[in-house]
Amino acid sequence: MERNIKLKIEYDGKDFYGWQKQPDLRTVQGEIQERLEMILGHKINLIGAGRTDVGVHALGQVANFKTTTKLNIDSIINGLNGLLPGDIVIKGIEEVDLNFNSRYDAKSRSYKYRIHLGRTAILRNFVWEVLYSLNLEDIFEATKKIEGKHDFSSFCVAESTKDNNVCQVFSAGWEKSGNELIFKIEADRFLHTMVRSLVGTFVEVGRGYFSVSDFVDAMEAKDRKKAGPTAPACGLYLVEVEY
Repeated sequence: MERNIKLKIEYDGKDFYGWQKQPDLRTVQGEIQERLEMILGHKINLIGAGRTDVGVHALGQVANFKTTTKLNIDSIINGLNGLLPGDIVIKGIEEVDLNFNSRYDAKSRSYKYRIHLGRTAILRNFVWEVLYSLNLEDIFEATKKIEGKHDFSSFCVAESTKDNNVCQVFSAGWEKSGNELIFKIEADRFLHTMVRSLVGTFVEVGRGYFSVSDFVDAMEAKDRKKAGPTAPACGLYLVEVEY
């Protein structure tokens, strides 16, 4: 009898070429799928909720796969964590309805982006080290402008632009903790490099290169060239997927 198994996954993206399986490259999907097929004894298609890019981390990636195995889910997760490398951990497992699809059934996704104000040796692979003085009030004010439904064409890579680049941002804001500045955002969908492009532009606002009004103009231009640079991948985390 066919079963549908859902996984919650945490990974350090530093040494991966992203989530999606690619020939001859180390990817998160590829590593998990290979180990699962060893445990299950048959080929599977592992569907991920978010296709994270090269170097992007995850605290709560969700994936699902179909199987005919009679193994219980405890045996699957224990076997999988025993075989996986140290930079991937399966945090949860459950059996779900056969129609469940981790990508297409998602109602929202949440990301966070970590900025470290100054140099850090220990955290350098997990944050963006920003060495400039930033006007946080302007950054916070610009961030308010992205909440709601907007066209985010100015904040995605040009070659990935689709006919519909409208996203509904449910919440967006910043937290400051010591030398860390953390951007958090939840939306119904995200465009390719959208969060990193937003963060890169927010930093330009904080440096005084963009005013809050300039930020709004850049967003309304629907032109990637009008916005700021793309922040590095190392500071970005897929935090949670809601269904």
